[in-house]
Amino acid sequence: MRTWEVTALIFCILVLSACSSQDDFPIGNQIFRPPTIAVAPAPILTKIPAAPSPTTANTPIPISTPTPSCSNDLTFLEDITVPDGTSVSPGQEIDKRWLIRNSGSCNWNEEYRLQMIAGADFSLNPEQLLYPARSNTEAVINLFFTAPEENGTYSSAWQAFSPQGEPFGDTFFIHVVVSGAT
Repeated sequence: MRTWEVTALIFCILVLSACSSQDDFPIGNQIFRPPTIAVAPAPILTKIPAAPSPTTANTPIPISTPTPSCSNDLTFLEDITVPDGTSVSPGQEIDKRWLIRNSGSCNWNEEYRLQMIAGADFSLNPEQLLYPARSNTEAVINLFFTAPEENGTYSSAWQAFSPQGEPFGDTFFIHVVVSGAT
C-alpha cells in the first residue's frame, strides 16, 4: 500500500469508529483504542444574584459634576448721594448711596458681605450684607451712617467680601466734614 492509501484507510477507520458504539476495534493484528476526551461537566450556578430592592432600584446614581468656578469683582461707578467733602451737622443721619457694578461672573447672594476696612465707623456695624446682584448688573449700595458729634473730617473705607471671606473689587468711601454747634 502506498502512503496515501494507508492514510486514507486510517482516516476511514477513525470516522467509522466514531460512529461505532464499541470502545475498541482491531487494526490489523492490534487493537486500537481511540483516545477519549474528558469533558468536564458544565458549572452549576449555586448563587443567584439578588434582585434590587425597591429602594435601590429607583435611586438615581449621583454623577459627580465639577462646580464651575466664577470670579468675584466689584466696580465702583459713582457716589449717588453725599459727595466726598459734604458738610454735615454733628450727629446727623447720613443716607449714603453708591452705584456699583457686579463686574465678576459670580452672582452675589446673602452670603456676600461689606466690611469697613479703615476709618471711622459712623456708629454703624462694621459688617453689612452686600446687596444681592447678578453678574454684570448695576446695583445701589445704601448705608445709613450717623455723623460723629465732634467737628472734623471723617472718612470710612468699605470693601466687598466673598462667602469664603476673601476681599474683592474696588474700595468705596464716605468722606464728610462735620461742622456746627457741638
